Amino acid sequence: MKVIVDLTIIPLGVGVSLSPYVAACEKVLSEAGLKTQLHANGTNIEGEWDEVFAAIKRCHEVVHGMGAPRISTVIKAGTRTDKSQTMEGKIQSVQRKLTDAT
Repeated sequence: MKVIVDLTIIPLGVGVSLSPYVAACEKVLSEAGLKTQLHANGTNIEGEWDEVFAAIKRCHEVVHGMGAPRISTVIKAGTRTDKSQTMEGKIQSVQRKLTDAT
């Protein structure tokens, strides 16, 4: 099953700069061959359910391995069975509606 996930991994107990941990997770997701889109507060991920969630688990392992004693994670996941959907397709759908409204 295809899934689009919005992922935010928050290492706790490591100070205020989280970019090294974000970069490490981005590397994990890239190595997993997943389509991603980094944004200001997390990462959108597109792929097969099992592959996406295996990569999220790997992100946790890597971040703990970097010294984070605790991690808080927010995951929003969306699936569809009526049609194939991509991150770009969802954005384009909204953009078309904005253009049509003007």
